[in-house]
This record gives sequence, structure tokens and C-alpha cells, in this order.
Amino acid sequence: MRKVALNMKEEFQYKIIKKLVESNGNKQRAAIKLNCTVRHINRLIKKFKEGGKESFVHGNKNKEPVNKISQEDKVKILDIYCTKLHDANLRHATELLQENFDISISDTTLNSILKSHFILSPKAQRNTKRRMKKELKALQEQAYSVSEFRKIEDKIESLDYYEAHPRRPRCAYFGELIQMDASMHQWFGDIKTHLHLAIDDATGMIVGGFFAEQETLAGYYQVLGQILTTYGIPVRFLTDRRTVFEYKLKNAPSDEEDTFTQFSYACHQLGIEIDTTSIPQAKGRIERLNGSLQSRIPVELRLKGVQSIEQANRQLPLLIKAYNDRFALPIHHSKTVFEKQPTKHEINMTLAVLSNRVVDFGHCIKFHGKHYIPTTSNGLKVFYPGKTPTLVIQSLDGQLFVNINETIYSLEEIPRRHELSKEFDDVPKENLKKRYIPSMHHPWRIGTFAAYIHEQKHRQNGANV
Repeated sequence: MRKVALNMKEEFQYKIIKKLVESNGNKQRAAIKLNCTVRHINRLIKKFKEGGKESFVHGNKNKEPVNKISQEDKVKILDIYCTKLHDANLRHATELLQENFDISISDTTLNSILKSHFILSPKAQRNTKRRMKKELKALQEQAYSVSEFRKIEDKIESLDYYEAHPRRPRCAYFGELIQMDASMHQWFGDIKTHLHLAIDDATGMIVGGFFAEQETLAGYYQVLGQILTTYGIPVRFLTDRRTVFEYKLKNAPSDEEDTFTQFSYACHQLGIEIDTTSIPQAKGRIERLNGSLQSRIPVELRLKGVQSIEQANRQLPLLIKAYNDRFALPIHHSKTVFEKQPTKHEINMTLAVLSNRVVDFGHCIKFHGKHYIPTTSNGLKVFYPGKTPTLVIQSLDGQLFVNINETIYSLEEIPRRHELSKEFDDVPKENLKKRYIPSMHHPWRIGTFAAYIHEQKHRQNGANV
């Protein structure tokens, strides 16, 4: 006679029903013991009489579930994750497997597949790392070769990294506080670039992003321009003091090199407050965002074949929208404190780099290694004597203007030599169009800018003030 193996629950049911049938006992008492109805007791009695003990074995025992992942599929998923998605967290990896490889799998199933090969998510918690570390140390004691021992040792060392930022309450209103930072990372290709980011503290929404080769004023101006264009003027920025926003490259830095003065002067015109901090934990929301995007964006850009900054900046708005749709809190428009959106022209002229220069004895102004001469809107050149103080204005789109004696002129570059000769070449006639010159306004006055520079503490006492 074949021996029948039952689990604990099945064995308990069998003994109760067997005793009930043999002693013709009370069905209601049996129902109470098995926590079921009398009707179900009748089913079990019928099952016992027809099939005996074997009938209590569950019908699906020793059968594979229809949704079980085959070993071949597990190997395929493991290969895709290790070669193409290794730096993606598990939830993001399941999304990419569905979108790019048509593999539908839950993050828990993916986690079990990876854990069987001692692979953890980049976002694994400390307790998970500790448990795996304990398992690896047990394996290390049984290692049969030096190479295997060192391989396990490397995995143990990779589990020791941990970084955290303290929690703090969110702001109450959308636009009340915007945290800004740039993250240097190998976002695409083989080079490291800087992703300039801005995140709203109240909603966790990314409100601006821009890739650049270095962390520069131009990158932050692009982000600020996106904020002004899309949402309006925020109340306050929280930025990093240690790098681009507040530093002293030399004992007496030039105006355009002093990024903090340039950025803060633009914000001063818009009425935006700026707080700076040298402590990363004080702006934990943007720091955590950098970590999250470092595990998501490189994978996305790699799958899209992005290899240049231009391609990355074209893809970035789509990636930011997808991130906001999934993770940002909804915006309550009644609780927004963004002020009115400036026009494109106002943004272009406000996000400018201002530089003090003097007219040389050739009636020109030297700027970034080139010589320029002031011209009126009708294209007429204006000649000022040497040593005349000026304020050169470079707008966001690269146009150059100059303030001389509280009058605004455009700047025309003086080439080193003419490309064509009027006597020996066919020189086309110049089409003299009236040039646009913006009207004088308060922030472009030389005295106003000089006074603002004088008020900056870091210009007087150094960078770390």
C-alpha cells in the first residue's frame, strides 16, 4: 500500500473526519474544530468514504503553477539586468523590462531572482544588506579557493556603503522653497557631466533640469529660465555654498567669474531670496533626488542610445515629466505662491552676466579676448575717450550690450582683418536694419551694480562667510 504524506493542516482534517465517521460523532462539534460549516463537513465525509486518506491531499500538490517563470526566462532576465539594467532599482528595472523587452514581472519576483545570485538593488535597506552580508560570510568560510574567497570579500565590501539625509517637514506651498544643485555623474557615454536640477520642496516636483559639461552659471540660468517660463517667480532658493554659487577663485575675482554675485543679482531683480549652505544634509531633498536620478536616468539614456549633451538635453524634459507623473505630489493651485510669469524678453534680459569694463584708447571695449565698439540702433558707431567706465551686459541668448554714461548701446565686434576688400572683391551692400536696443532700467545702472557688489560679504571676507 502506497504511503500518503499529508501536511499539518491536511493531517488534522483527516484525523477529525476519520474519528467522526468511525464514532458517528457530532458534526457541529467537528465543524467548530475545523472552523468551517456543517455543509463542508458533509463534503469531507463524502471525500473520506470515496478516497480515504489520499483524498485529503491537495489537488495541486507537486504541480508547477501556470505563472511560474521557467529557468530559461530567469537566466534571460538575470543577463539583461546584469548587462543593461545593473544600476537601476528594482521597480524601475521592472518598468524597463516591460517597455523595452516585453517581459512582465513584479519587483518582488525580480528581487528573489537577483537575491539567489547575491545581487541587491542599489536602493536596498540596511537590514537587507546586513542579512546578505551574514550569508556571504557563511559562504566565505566554506570557500574552496583564494579567488572565490576574494570574490565574496568584494561583494561584502560593496554592501558597507550607506548614505542618508535627515528628514524634515515639507513646505506648505508650491513655490515657497526651491532647492537647487548640480550632480556630477556618468549620465551617458564615457564622460562625466553635470546635471543641474531644481526641485520644489512642497511637492517634490522637478521644476527644472539641464545638462552641462561643468557646474556653471549658464547651467543654473537655464534652470531658472525654465522655472520662470513654466511656473513663474518662486519665493526662495536654497543652494550650495561650497561650489558654483559662492566661491573666490582669486583674491579679487572679476565680476563675471563671481557666480554668486551674478546669480543673486538676477534673483534680486526678480525678488527671489537666496539661502546658501555648505551642509548637504540641510538640502536633503535635492541630494536624495540626485541619488534617485543617478539610478534611473543613465539606464534610460543608455537604452535610447544617447551619447552627447545635446541629445541628453532633448530627452531630459520627457524623463522629468515621467518622474513627476510617478513620484511628485499633486499641485494644489490654490496653494501656489509663484508670482506672475515674466515674458521671454524679460527673462532673456534679466538672466544676464554683467561685467565692469573700461574703454581703451582705441575707443573699443575688450571682452573675452575680442574687441567691440558701441553702436546705436541705427548702426552708427559711438566713440568714447579712453578710461571711460562701462558695464557690459551679456543676455541669456548671448547678445551683447553696454551701458556708458547711463545710455545703452549694442556692441559690434571689430575683426582682426577684413575678409573681403572693397577695391578688389565684390562686396555685397550691407542691409542696414534698425538694431534692437533695450531701454535703460534700474538693474543695469552702473552705480546700482557696483553698490550691490560692495554689499556682498564674500567679496569682502572670502568665500566661506
